[in-house]
Amino acid sequence: MLDFRIDTFLSVVKWMNFTKAAEELCITQPAVSQHIKYLETAYQTKFFSYEGKKLRLTKAGQVFYETVSVMQQDAQRLKEMMHQTQPTTHLKFGATLTIGEYILPKKIEQLLKNYPNAKITMLVENTTMLLEKLTQGALDFVVLEGNFPKQEYDYTKYSQEKYICVASANYPFQRPIQKIEDLIVEPLIVREKGSGTRDIFERNLANDNLQLKDFKQVLEVGNIQAIKQLVQQQVGLTTIYEVAVREELASGNMQVVPLSDLKEMHDFYLVWRKNSVFSADYRKLAEMIC
Repeated sequence: MLDFRIDTFLSVVKWMNFTKAAEELCITQPAVSQHIKYLETAYQTKFFSYEGKKLRLTKAGQVFYETVSVMQQDAQRLKEMMHQTQPTTHLKFGATLTIGEYILPKKIEQLLKNYPNAKITMLVENTTMLLEKLTQGALDFVVLEGNFPKQEYDYTKYSQEKYICVASANYPFQRPIQKIEDLIVEPLIVREKGSGTRDIFERNLANDNLQLKDFKQVLEVGNIQAIKQLVQQQVGLTTIYEVAVREELASGNMQVVPLSDLKEMHDFYLVWRKNSVFSADYRKLAEMIC
């Protein structure tokens, strides 16, 4: 069991405010201050500093937070395991939209065969939201299609998928398309900010010294099914993982738009908190649902 003052520290980090932390924990503000002072004395360092009126974590405070937040998450999971009256498992994980809608549903059957008594909670969101939930301890692990700060997490490769540009089968192109730059005269449909799919496309644009603002028209849509419908209705073009449009390509409702400078292959990752004691379990899960 972790020192109860760790909960106080984590609450202060959550709110970056001693008063709000006190309200959340139902204790007084002086008690919050005493708990933080005790921890700082025990570790002989300062965890917080002020920049004007804003409370900030010091470098030592950040290191302490990254360590104890993982410990607390592991301790909570261990506590749940100890209180189970039968051999059950509660898996709380997240997946980005492409993975959650087109890849994992087919894999969960295998997961349930290995964990017949498992309770599964799966959150489908964009990369930014999932990493926030993971850091907060709301999720045990996440499966991502986008880029993430690898130095801040532990991870293992989950799969590799093809990333392509698509249009409707009879799309009326303004001019021949060979490179990403040729798309700027066409309406472009993209995912919302924070999406791994969008991040990958913007990185491809940056390689060609381009930005979304260079395009004639950009439509932002946060739903893959809606994007596919819009593409088929000739509203615009989009870049997407091939796994999400295989049926449309096979039926002839969509076509691949070859782009010589679009990086096609991208890795998907299963990601969890750095230095978790359950790392071996997460690696085993990744192998199980591949």
